[in-house]
Parts: sequence; C-alpha cells; structure tokens
Amino acid sequence: MSDPEIRDDREAGRLEAVADGEVLGHIEYFVLDSPERALVPVHTIVEPAHEGKGIAGSLARELYAIAAREQSAVAPLCPYVAKWSERHPDEAPPAPEPLLTAAKNWLRTHPDRF
Repeated sequence: MSDPEIRDDREAGRLEAVADGEVLGHIEYFVLDSPERALVPVHTIVEPAHEGKGIAGSLARELYAIAAREQSAVAPLCPYVAKWSERHPDEAPPAPEPLLTAAKNWLRTHPDRF
C-alpha cells in the first residue's frame, strides 16, 4: 500500500487520508467564522484495519498546516486532535478559550451536522 494522500473536501467538511483509492481515515470538521475564523475538528476516525499506522496523526498535522496556510486558528473539539495538539505545541498553537466556547456553541446549535 502506498503512503496515504491527505485530501481536503471542504464542502463535505472532511479531511481524508486516501491510499490506492481507499479512504483509510478522516477528520470531520467545520469552519467557524466568528469570533475569528477557525477550523473545528469534531471527529477523527481511522478504519480498524489501518489503526496504529500514524494516519490520525498525519490528518491532525495536515489540518493544522491547512489552518496555518489559511491564517486560521484551530479549535479542536475532537478529543484526539486536542491531545495531538498538546503533544505538538510547535505545530499546533492552542486555541483561545472564547474560540473554543464559540465552537461548542455552534455545534450545540447544529446538532444534526455531526
């Protein structure tokens, strides 16, 4: 199997790791516009056959890289991405508390989204 390609399907709110035409894992996220622009990861899912291969970490790393390129923050609501960001502070600046609160409020008012 080749190394996975990370693809951003912004319209679907999914960052996907794909190899040989198969989706190995993904992060579901949304874009928050206020109080500042942020990518908000909600779930990280890796297919059971591909767990333990660094796919989730590659997805988290790319999510932060995309945010940096877009000059956006990341407000991790996904427990995996939140833990990953704590272990990689050089790549994952912490989100300010008001931004996390706004992300949680958005999610609460859009329960059908995730």
